Amino acid sequence: MPTAFIAGATGYTGRSVVTSCLAAGLTTVAHVRPDSSSLETWRQRFEGEGAVVDTSAWTPEGMTSALQTHEPDLVFSLLGTTQKRGKQDGGSTYESVDFGLTMMVLNAACALEPRPLFVYLSSMGAGGKAPGAYMGVRVRVEAAIEQRGIEHVIARPSFITGPDRGENRPGEEIGAVLSDGLLGLVGALGGRKVQQRYRSITGPRLAQALVNLALDPASRGVFEADALQEA
Repeated sequence: MPTAFIAGATGYTGRSVVTSCLAAGLTTVAHVRPDSSSLETWRQRFEGEGAVVDTSAWTPEGMTSALQTHEPDLVFSLLGTTQKRGKQDGGSTYESVDFGLTMMVLNAACALEPRPLFVYLSSMGAGGKAPGAYMGVRVRVEAAIEQRGIEHVIARPSFITGPDRGENRPGEEIGAVLSDGLLGLVGALGGRKVQQRYRSITGPRLAQALVNLALDPASRGVFEADALQEA
């Protein structure tokens, strides 16, 4: 039975990836940072669903040891922060979390033999120029994945939102509502492809798409928002 290791398991998409991996019959390892104030809550939730909870330290050595212990066939890297959360977490930034922690996972995956499939949650727009720190980090991570030559799935969704999200991200929620409203008009006027490409996606739907792509040997490379809607 294949094993999936999920970094970022407690995030909106991550917790749904845990559920989708278990539903697909995978041995599922959900990583939760050891200093999380909600560690026991997450442990009860994930273990109750049937997952293994890993609390390895967020250090290069800790992440390398974790992957060597579990020997995953699939590694999901679903890490991300926000400016607001960064202030709450003592100054975490896109550079330290979205780039730094993701690179720890990537380096640990590349050190395994055989190498696992690396599934990275990027963002729409990462294929072009990099306006700002958020997108710039994703451009750099995608480049690093390509340079390492590890088999991969890179997902570039549009707005990720839904009533079950839990955390408050008003900017993304408003953006998704406005975007979907405009796209509905575009679709009504005949622009169905444009509507499909840019409309928002829920965490559970995105999670299922990531797992579907990971389990399909023919689905490798970069997947834009419209492909994720159909996966």
